[in-house]
Amino acid sequence: MRRHPLSWPARTGRHLVLATTATLVAVPFVWMLSLSFKAPSEITAGFSLLPQHWHAVENYTLALTASPLLRFLANGFAVCAAILAFQILISAPAAYAFAKLRFPGRQALFALVLIGLLIPHQVLALPLYVLCWKLGILNTYAALILPFVVSPLAIFLFRQFFLGIPDDIIHAARLDGLSETAIVFRIMLPMALPAVIAFGALSVVVHWNDLFWPSIAITSEHLKPPTLGIIAFRDQERGSDYGPLMAAATIVVLPLLAAFLFAQRWFIAGLNAGAVK
Repeated sequence: MRRHPLSWPARTGRHLVLATTATLVAVPFVWMLSLSFKAPSEITAGFSLLPQHWHAVENYTLALTASPLLRFLANGFAVCAAILAFQILISAPAAYAFAKLRFPGRQALFALVLIGLLIPHQVLALPLYVLCWKLGILNTYAALILPFVVSPLAIFLFRQFFLGIPDDIIHAARLDGLSETAIVFRIMLPMALPAVIAFGALSVVVHWNDLFWPSIAITSEHLKPPTLGIIAFRDQERGSDYGPLMAAATIVVLPLLAAFLFAQRWFIAGLNAGAVK
């Protein structure tokens, strides 16, 4: 079906809505970057986007030296990478089973996966904390990783993508002697690369920015992820040092921004391909 082009008022209105939304999203980040360049006296003096006296070197130097921010960043990279790897290793075979295999209880099990999408992670915090305590992994990297190795979102997204892959490809792979596991990781996952990248971007953003669970499971300084590391610049007695705090927040946000800009093409394609059919 051929689409009729939108009239100029409709195009203008659409672009106006998009520009307004983009501005509202970008303003906090621009303001954060602006504050990271300012001296303490200018931060509370009033609204001005550009600083009168640049204090960027001092703020960013203090952000990197007042606390082990680089260690926090390394912890964040390691934890997010481990969580994503386990999520793909576990979710891809499960999604393949739901999409291409026939077995008793398949629909009921998939309904449980959909229910898992509706349950906030905070609801499970107490049983997860007790489980980690029973396993003796509190205040370890395992406590940051284990609760998230199974992702209902990944199972759902991969299943939707796998449904669009022809069954003839799977039958041909079986005739060539490939096992079901080999089909998943050598055929299905490479063909579902946009979905993998889309989910990877979502997973990394969620766990990189997670403050709730690390604040419960971690007490050691050397295990803290970036979100907990930023709190080191808050002081209830002397007040927060907003310049270095904003500089540290900017440093923490930059890897996410770079990763998303790099993967945005695959991210959009993966979300479109994994939409409900």
